[in-house]
Amino acid sequence: MNLDRVEKIAEAVLYEGYMLYPYRASAVKNQQRWNFGVLAPRAYSEQQNGTEAATMQTECLFHCGPSARLSVKIRFLQAVDRSLGKLSHPLHSLPSDDQVRFEPVDKLELAGRTYIPWQEAREREVCALTEYPTGDLLRHLHFFQFAAGKEMEPLRDDAGLVAGVLIRDWKQLSGDVEVTLSRCKNDVTKVTVSIRNLTAYGQPENRADALKYSFLSTHTILRLEDGEFISLLDPPDNLKSLAAACSNAGTWPVLAGEPGERSTMLSSQIILYDYPQIAPESPGSLFDGTEIDEILSLRILTMTDEEKDEMRRSDERARQILERTESMAPEQFMKLHGVLRELRPAISPSIRETP
Repeated sequence: MNLDRVEKIAEAVLYEGYMLYPYRASAVKNQQRWNFGVLAPRAYSEQQNGTEAATMQTECLFHCGPSARLSVKIRFLQAVDRSLGKLSHPLHSLPSDDQVRFEPVDKLELAGRTYIPWQEAREREVCALTEYPTGDLLRHLHFFQFAAGKEMEPLRDDAGLVAGVLIRDWKQLSGDVEVTLSRCKNDVTKVTVSIRNLTAYGQPENRADALKYSFLSTHTILRLEDGEFISLLDPPDNLKSLAAACSNAGTWPVLAGEPGERSTMLSSQIILYDYPQIAPESPGSLFDGTEIDEILSLRILTMTDEEKDEMRRSDERARQILERTESMAPEQFMKLHGVLRELRPAISPSIRETP
């Protein structure tokens, strides 16, 4: 199994839509983020009459041998608020207990750099099931929790003194994952993975507030030893009715890895096909799988200096995109121009007309 290919796809899925061109915090599209795979707190979901989901469900099928083992991993992002503070008196270093007095500000310029508030993200991973023998039908419930936290990063002035702080804080999240195996027919088993956001949340105020208590870009990776997953997009004729009966809510499972492999299923919050892949010509993630790398890269290069400066200030990952794009050699750009793959004859030889 090609784990590298699976991990690259999973990474692209995790950050799909994280930040879109023009990759600036001031852009309207980047002020309305987190549109894929969002599992909100139940209280907010109920207030929105279910238009904001609090649960996600994956169902798929597999053949299993006598020693088959299944593992289930859940991945999502957690919103992290980034704010700024200006110290009234510069210090040589921050106190060890992080008890420092500062004035909250919307912008801070120090040592030739400009800092602005933003909402970053932290990767979260939950191993809900690790190598469980599939010969035993089961219902496994796994509860998880991530504690609230705060970090303070010192910002130094031209003299090297701490004149400001960058504050990152995040809320406590909790939820559970239920994995159920049920025998369908002969050696075919159905696995159901249900994810629920159980985060305690008071009276909902608005979506922006609810997102701080949500799971973002949520998706599931299932791996199987001594067994084979069954494609839900193209199941065998004798299993089409079972495949059609699988209930998937907010996600869709597809085969992942090298074409022909059936040991991994990626249940993605965005619609994919079996065996999705990252084009080898792609220099790196642009957070928008629906766009063309060449077009986005050329657009980035046409930005003004002021726009590029805001891109650098907005987000660390956006800064990396800018630096990577500006340093691309001409031959790398040529590779983005177009590649032909999977050519097939227009007419099958078996049905070619004869004169």
